[in-house]
Amino acid sequence: MSKFASPSRDIWSVSRLNGEIRTVLEGSFPLLWVEGEISNLATPRSGHSYFSLKDAHAQVRCALFRNKRQLLRFQPRDGDKVLIRARISLYEARGDFQLIVEHMEPVGEGALQRAFEELKAKLDREGLFDTRNKKALPAFPRCIGIVTSPTGAAIQDILQILRRRFPALPIIIYPTLVQGSEAAAEITRTLEIADARKDCDLLILARGGGSLEDLWAFNDEGLARTIANLETPVISAVGHEIDFTIADFVADRRAPTPSAAAELATQNQEQLLAHLEGLKQRLVRAISRRLQERHQHLEHISHKLQILHPRQQILQDQQLLDELGMRLERAMGMRLTQNQQRCHQLTARLRLLSPSHRITMLEEKLGNYGQKLLHSMQNILSRKQLQFAGLSRELQAVSPLNTLARGYSITTDAATGKVLTRSSETKPGNRIHTRLLEGSLVSVVENSQKKD
Repeated sequence: MSKFASPSRDIWSVSRLNGEIRTVLEGSFPLLWVEGEISNLATPRSGHSYFSLKDAHAQVRCALFRNKRQLLRFQPRDGDKVLIRARISLYEARGDFQLIVEHMEPVGEGALQRAFEELKAKLDREGLFDTRNKKALPAFPRCIGIVTSPTGAAIQDILQILRRRFPALPIIIYPTLVQGSEAAAEITRTLEIADARKDCDLLILARGGGSLEDLWAFNDEGLARTIANLETPVISAVGHEIDFTIADFVADRRAPTPSAAAELATQNQEQLLAHLEGLKQRLVRAISRRLQERHQHLEHISHKLQILHPRQQILQDQQLLDELGMRLERAMGMRLTQNQQRCHQLTARLRLLSPSHRITMLEEKLGNYGQKLLHSMQNILSRKQLQFAGLSRELQAVSPLNTLARGYSITTDAATGKVLTRSSETKPGNRIHTRLLEGSLVSVVENSQKKD
């Protein structure tokens, strides 16, 4: 047995050693800010990045895993001077001391970040970020104003989304600088002009992604106070989802991207039409159901009305009247039959007591008197006829007509009807009327002569 093979020795494996060292390193140091230059940058298909961070005298291996790399606002390259926030660790498989990167930014953004945090805290204390002071976005804006660069990608993204979601919505583009030393002042003036014109009831402040320095115009204190004082609601859509600016916090609503701002500002026309169609169908069903209920209720009331309607009582009274009428007819018929039977009985009794024999004798006697009366009248009429004939002969004897029959005539004045017996009773020119036995003559006197 070797003299070194003692049971009291604690022999570590390499894996155990590296593991313990890793535990000590990770537990002994907090997150550190380290500045240096990137070299030997490699990004395999896994999406992780591995590089060395160096200065003039030393270097250290670094690992930037994919989930953290996707949050970077820039693309690291060899030779870039960066500021990283990292934790110390050990790659056990090779025993390499390394830094695990949690955050990376180009050198120079640190001061900007501190200025950003200070202004953010100041405005927050003043209440500019208070949600109670933010204006509600209109559900259906009449017109949307877009404050952005007219040549950037942001305006194209917004217009594409708006044309797809609500093509009929009017759009006004307010062009402005979105980067550079004069951008903040120009954005402020453009917002004030758009708000004063009152052409739009919603404004979108938009810009594409970039570094903190590229987006610095949207961290201007004057711009922030202008946004807070606008009467028109503002949606801030600056940069990508990971980018935050002071304008995002003070605006009435923040959108992670310009495309998201367009979706936030408008209703989806197809969804809205589908929703309206659904509401229409619900309304039709509700109206149909209500009409059916009202119809059933109306039928129920109509049935009750038919039962309680005066017409029903009248019909019942008419039916009772018909029944009483038929009963009256039957009673009258029975009474008439009884009276007819009584009349027949009385007639029979009357016949038995009738003085018909005496009446027959009186009728015969009356007939005899009639014959006698007739003979007496005929005798009287014969005597009267004889008397009339005698008188007629006497009258005929003295009648003027008898004279006329012998050729004589009767002349009268046609005007006065006076019988003329002398020629002196008329004069020439007078009309006279002459009656003959048969007929008469009308003539004019031409001459009159006196009797010789």
